[in-house]
Amino acid sequence: MEGAQTQKATRRVGDLFNLKGRVALITGGSRGLGLQIAEALGELGAGVVLSARKVEELASAQSYLAHRDVRADWIAADVGKERDIEQLVEGVIAKHGTIDILINNAGVSWGAPAEEHTLEAWDRVFNVNMRGVFFLTQLVAKRSMLPRSSGRIVNVASIAGLGGNPPGALQTIAYNSSKGAIINFTRALAAEWGNRGITVNAIAPGFFPSKMSAGVLAKIEERIIAETPLGRLGDDEDLKGAVALFSSDAGKHITGQILAVDGGATAV
Repeated sequence: MEGAQTQKATRRVGDLFNLKGRVALITGGSRGLGLQIAEALGELGAGVVLSARKVEELASAQSYLAHRDVRADWIAADVGKERDIEQLVEGVIAKHGTIDILINNAGVSWGAPAEEHTLEAWDRVFNVNMRGVFFLTQLVAKRSMLPRSSGRIVNVASIAGLGGNPPGALQTIAYNSSKGAIINFTRALAAEWGNRGITVNAIAPGFFPSKMSAGVLAKIEERIIAETPLGRLGDDEDLKGAVALFSSDAGKHITGQILAVDGGATAV
């Protein structure tokens, strides 16, 4: 029709979430939240590379994903060690040519009253949860994302990084502090690299059953559920939508954001 504006064709929603041809590196990917994330990205078509410290757990995760029709490679590495990080990045790029999506999920915790928390334990938590994340992210960006002006970085923070712990619940000062650091690291990096084609976002999970949370849940699971608006813990599907959004073109105009996946716990 004369005078009508020509409308640009847009992709279908399913196409926006399609990750075919992209390579995703997931640290702490052998179990728990990392394995759930790997499954989601693999189902969307990404080439998945898992990393963790224990070879047997990585092999088990690879087998699990294969039964879900997700092909995954793995490289054992300790993200608390610089040399391991260097070998991890070089190994992924040597085999796959690129790293399009980086999921910083590996993390450790430590429980102790603040007045008794040792510096050694503090340094161990920050070495993995913050220092290792920075070095890995920097290296992936320099070797793959910045030269191509393209990349998706998703940091797995925690609702523990959004505040303190309820009285009598947990004593994890270093963990809370490290996750708070990750949250502002996400914002600062998003601001710095936004005009270079890289988005940086974070997911802040609430309580999910995992090896790390088992001890806490054994003590206060009923209390957590009672204080969560949706009345349950996270499950094996609850991170999939968030990571799919942040890792794909569906989220290409989202950066510097922190999404709590916590059943509404931080809303009250």
